[in-house]
Amino acid sequence: MNTSFLYNDFGSWMKQQFPFKVQKISIDAGFSCPNRDGTIARGGCTYCDNRTFNPSYCHKRDSVTEQLEAGKRFFGKKYPEMKYLAYFQAYTNTYSPTSKLRAMYEEALAVSDVVGLVIGTRPDCVSDELLDYLQELNKKTFVLVEYGIETTNNKTLERINRGHSFECSVDAIKRTKERGILTGGHIILGLPGEDSQESIQQAKIISQLPLDILKIHQMQIIRGTKLAREWNEEPFHLYSLDEYIELIAQYIQYLRKDLVLERFVSQSPPEYLVGPKWGIKNYEFTNKLVNYLKKHNIKQGDLAE
Repeated sequence: MNTSFLYNDFGSWMKQQFPFKVQKISIDAGFSCPNRDGTIARGGCTYCDNRTFNPSYCHKRDSVTEQLEAGKRFFGKKYPEMKYLAYFQAYTNTYSPTSKLRAMYEEALAVSDVVGLVIGTRPDCVSDELLDYLQELNKKTFVLVEYGIETTNNKTLERINRGHSFECSVDAIKRTKERGILTGGHIILGLPGEDSQESIQQAKIISQLPLDILKIHQMQIIRGTKLAREWNEEPFHLYSLDEYIELIAQYIQYLRKDLVLERFVSQSPPEYLVGPKWGIKNYEFTNKLVNYLKKHNIKQGDLAE
């Protein structure tokens, strides 16, 4: 589906970056997080359970190479000519000495048909030394650094035990972009205490950041997390499917037109999900959103400053 006339979609952008099909392969390299191991807090983010997004082929007991080869077998059945991005996804993938990180990243790039790196991390775990290394690496291969921003509201960040401020996100994003490295951000709509008006104000702020790519996810309550226990004791509003589609349609109008939008929803395995239970696939959500945007004549950037 060609959605580029409605919003700056990631699929179309990727086709401009590579002359072949490219698929991310997730890697669990055994990292932790500073708000999980006691460095700044314990327990991690209140909503987090990495089992909800680690695919079946991804096991931290395996080496980086073994995980990539397993991912290639998984995806290669359908597209034998596919190339791959090594996606360091689970937990904080810059939370280690630069020498160790270099070894992991370069091991990934040494695997055949791997054409670049995507590194998911926190804004408080990226040193200038590491960014200088990634700047040099970026001259030779595709490098994208994704920051978990989650929200622009510091009170919410404290409530979810994030362990860093929004100002920290701004600083990390600027330092990364200044080095010419592709810079992505991740935010969650519907965090406890945040309503749709808060999200719309957030969109205006996010649009001012020097981000290249943005991921947007709905708030999901995952079984066994601290947030699930809090929600059971004192439920807060979870968006219905229709409410969320309307919110996304409003949100993207305040985002500048050149910001690439990678995704709008996340799908957790049903056995882990407390709510919201929409019962649709990602592509079905996209179809519904596109139909809504067309019906209401809405495009990304319509209201951006």
